[in-house]
Amino acid sequence: MNDLSFFLPCAAGVEEFLAQEVHALTGRAGQDLLSLRGGVRVRAGWRDGLKLNLHSRLAQRVLVELAHGPYRNENDLYALASGVAWEIWFTPKQTFKIETTAQHSPLQSLNFATLRIKDAIADRFRAKANGVRPSIETQWPDCRVFAHLTTDTCTLYIDTSGEPLFKRGWRQDKGDAPLKETLAAAMLAASGWWNPETGEVSGQPLYDPCCGSGTIAIEAAQIARGIAAGSLRRFGFEKLLPFQAHVWSAIRQEAKEGEGAAAGSGTPVFGSDVSHRMVDFAQRNAERAGVAQAVEFRGGDALQRMPPAEGGVIMLNPPYGERIAVGGVAGAGGGGRPGAREAAQSSEGDGGDFFPQLATHWKKNYAGWTAWVLTPDLKLPKLMRLKESRRVPMWNGPIECRLFRFDMVAGSARG
Repeated sequence: MNDLSFFLPCAAGVEEFLAQEVHALTGRAGQDLLSLRGGVRVRAGWRDGLKLNLHSRLAQRVLVELAHGPYRNENDLYALASGVAWEIWFTPKQTFKIETTAQHSPLQSLNFATLRIKDAIADRFRAKANGVRPSIETQWPDCRVFAHLTTDTCTLYIDTSGEPLFKRGWRQDKGDAPLKETLAAAMLAASGWWNPETGEVSGQPLYDPCCGSGTIAIEAAQIARGIAAGSLRRFGFEKLLPFQAHVWSAIRQEAKEGEGAAAGSGTPVFGSDVSHRMVDFAQRNAERAGVAQAVEFRGGDALQRMPPAEGGVIMLNPPYGERIAVGGVAGAGGGGRPGAREAAQSSEGDGGDFFPQLATHWKKNYAGWTAWVLTPDLKLPKLMRLKESRRVPMWNGPIECRLFRFDMVAGSARG
């Protein structure tokens, strides 16, 4: 299994950063590494697939492409799936699940398409294993099969990740609508604080004044200390037939030996939140993530907290729209994040007074800092009376956002 075609899906806008990360982890380039819409395709070996699962901070999954071909109806899907050697990936005693996605497929029912692919897999096992076939398990299958339909082609994949890769294994305490770890990593890459090509960090202090349960700060601290993204979790490939425990053990040991040796391991990382309950969550999450000593969390209103260092990078994903319940000192509540109440109460849906006040606070006290704010509100710079120096398109699930950069200059009305 030294020549597999992997597809790593990612959030829209993250493809180039993921391609850089995949190149760093596999060494593949040129036609062996292609950045596509919604993900990256790389031709590499089975061992590379294990490394990608363990280390990738930007991919949502690591899928192995098993078949690709044209179709006109469900019988064509059956034929395509029948030609795949499923028996080299899992046994008839194991369970499996099929997930089907489509873009402009002419088929009337994706459920029926999924059923025909399932029938093809079951029938192939019956023919190969004396009538024995694997069972369907929708909650916790041993093996996940993905089918993607376009207008006229079908691609079949087997999943090596299991649960999505944003589930790092350390988050047990969380608030409402927590930011996915993969998106936090994408923000760090887009800002230049982390270079996914080299693995290096800028060395500048990082501060999230609306840290919630700590996602951005913990992700940054793990990157700075060289802790592999998936070091605390299990993976789907551990139940697949090509899996060899000694190979996986060696990969994990190699990653473990690199922890703390990263050049940026001393980079200061800070987080604060108006809700002390969320600060407690963040601290407990940081302990599980192995970075309790590398990140400092404190309570406090974003409109009042002074800089935790002489200069650095502010990075935040403030509450917006219906993402989060309201509350906080800035909003006169008690259990949410700064500014959430203003954002919810504003008749214009524009964030009320919080964002202009935050900009004033930054200009007065954070001269020399660079702020990066992820928001779906394209009018945020105008609302904050700041001029952005960059805007990076980025998707938070189904929500189209922009990552705005603001360079803080003391006393300037434009930032």
